[in-house]
Parts: sequence; structure tokens; C-alpha cells
Amino acid sequence: MNQRSPIGAEDVDPDADWLATVMHVAFFVLLCSSLTRYLIVHPVARTTPWVIALAVALALLYALGPVLRVLPGSKEAPATATGIWLAAVIGVWLALVLLAPSFGNCAVPLFYIAMRSLRTRSAIVLVVLITAFVIFAQVKLRFRFGFDPNLVLGPPAIAALATAVFLHAQRQTDRLRTVITELIRTRRELAAIERREGTLAERQRLSMEIHDTLAQGLSSQQMLFQAADRLWDSDPATARRHVRSAASIAEHNLAEARRFVHDLAPADLADGHNLDDALRSLAERETSDTLRIRFHQDGTPATVLPDRVQSALLRIAQGALANIREHSAATTAALTLSHLDNQVVLDIADDGRGFDPVGKPRGVRGHGLPAMRARVQQLGGILTIESAPGEGTVLSAAIPLSPPQS
Repeated sequence: MNQRSPIGAEDVDPDADWLATVMHVAFFVLLCSSLTRYLIVHPVARTTPWVIALAVALALLYALGPVLRVLPGSKEAPATATGIWLAAVIGVWLALVLLAPSFGNCAVPLFYIAMRSLRTRSAIVLVVLITAFVIFAQVKLRFRFGFDPNLVLGPPAIAALATAVFLHAQRQTDRLRTVITELIRTRRELAAIERREGTLAERQRLSMEIHDTLAQGLSSQQMLFQAADRLWDSDPATARRHVRSAASIAEHNLAEARRFVHDLAPADLADGHNLDDALRSLAERETSDTLRIRFHQDGTPATVLPDRVQSALLRIAQGALANIREHSAATTAALTLSHLDNQVVLDIADDGRGFDPVGKPRGVRGHGLPAMRARVQQLGGILTIESAPGEGTVLSAAIPLSPPQS
């Protein structure tokens, strides 16, 4: 059985406050009606002054209840004060009922106060005692008129009904409070999970961006410096050309790094350049003495490609050329951008040593191909690889120009 805290330790509940107001008003209405009835029936009885004094005292004591709920201090202090107040109210009411049994009509609001002030078991015991006292007073008053079953069966039925309704409402409130607490905790957990997933996704995106730009640029510079070091004595002109190429790549990497700081958009797509211009510039920049790269455009775009599509295809081209330069030993490569009716396709082909697409490409490590596949899948596209040992490689990224149907 649920155990509740005394008055003053509950959470603020507008419905509970509304019900408390109704019960307070009902108590004073019943108290006034009982006193009026007594004065009409017994205007000059010996007990009339005592009844009036006890009724006024009961009204004043009852009015202290709302004040006790807001007494400052520790949590234990209001509960103790409420217990003393409830005992005083019940004591005065019992004395009043002994003198005028009609004041037993005030029992129902007292049931409510007992249920709110005490723990469930104690409140039920008090309700039973109050009900028994009301029955005793009523039967004693009207015993001379004969036995009346309503006096014995009516008060218990009313007490049982009032108690059952209050307990049901209280338990429903407790269940609802538990559900709300669970929902709040679940919402917080989901928010935490979303934040973690967002953080991981952002980390993955940044790792792909860094792999496709800065890391590849640094790798190219390393290769060019190594080549320049080998040819510095035997072929100074070629060595100096390698150094100038490395410096150009370093300048481009610096622009990419600055672009990272601002909006992570590729530097080749800045200043109004489109994807065709960016791929053409990439092919010219990556062409060297050992690797010739050409760019070809097929078709005319019907509309301007979305920024995400242009950025993704440029990054894929950068990653593919980095793999070609580092792992394929190719001498030529081709970038082909095809603008179709409902999609755009980027093909990167080379005449290198090739590999087995089913297994892990020899020498390929890090984020290369997985990063390309992830970029294409995020845009609803498809990445395909055609290759065989000794026969070169063709990588194709097809991205639809309309959102995929879910």
C-alpha cells in the first residue's frame, strides 16, 4: 500500500489545490448548516452556549490548516504542526458531536483532511473511528424513536465511498507522476544519445574532410620532397620543379585549412566556382611528370548542383586521386563528370596496377574508400568500383538530383 507524505511535503498540484478548496468550503457550509439547525431546534437549551462556542472554536481551528501548510522551516516541522492541528480539530469536533449529533455531517471533509494529512493506514484507522463515533452519536440520540438502519449502514457506506474515491484518485496521481518521471528520464536519455550520435557523426565528417584534403596534401608534399631530394644533384631543374609543386600544394592546403575554420567548404568551390571548374583545377594541380590527369565534362547541368553534392564529389575526386598517386603506380588518370537528367555521375579511371575490389585493396589504409562510400550513401547515391590486378581501376559515384523516396 502506498505511503504518502503529510500535508506540506507534496508536490504542487493544481487539481489537489482545487479539491482542497472545495472540501474547505463544504466543511464550513456543513458546519454553518448544522449550527443553524441546532439553534432552530434548541434555541434555549442548556447546551446551546457550549455548542456555539465549540462550533466557533472548530471553525477557527479549521481555518488554521492552510496556514500550517506554508509555515517556514524544515520539512519535519509542518508535518508535526499539522498533526497537532488535526488532533485539535478532531477533538473539538468529537465534543461537538456528543452535544449535537447533527454536526456529524462534517465528517466527510474531515475524512479528506485525514487522508491528506496522515499515511494511508493511519488515515483509514482514523476514518473508521470517526465513522463509529458518528454512528454511536446518531443511535444514542434517536434510540427512543426505535432502530433506524440508515443510522448504522449509512455512515459506513458514505465513509467507504469517500475513502475509496480519494485512494483511487491518489493512486492514479501516483501512477501518473511515475509515468511523467519515466518520460522525462527517457527524454533526457534520448537527448544524450542524440548528442553523442551527433558528436560521432561530426567527428566522422571531420575525419573524412581532413583525410581528403590536408592529409592528402601533406602526403603529396612528402612524395615531391622525396623525389626532389633524390634528383637534387643529378637533375636540379626537375628537383626545383618538384619543390615548386610542393609549395603550390602547401599553399592550397593552407587555403583548405582556412576554409575549415570558416565553413568546411572546399576551397576550389569558393568564390563562385562550380564543380566543373573545381575538378578541372584539381586535375591541373595534381598533374605531375609521372602522372597525367585530364578532365572531361559530359552534358550540361539542367540546374545548379546543390552545394552538398558538389562538395561530396570534389572530395571523392581528391580521395581517388590520392589513392591513385600513392598506390596504383598509374601514369594517366581521367576525371569524367556526366550530367544526366536525374543524376550526376563522376568517373575516375586510371591505368595503374589495379586490385581485387572484393578484398581489401593492397596498400590502401585509413578512410579512403570507406569515406567515399559514406559520402555517396549520405546523398542517396551509389559508389561502384571496377578493377582487377594489372588492369587499372574505374571508380564511379552516381548521385541522384532528387531526394530518394523513403
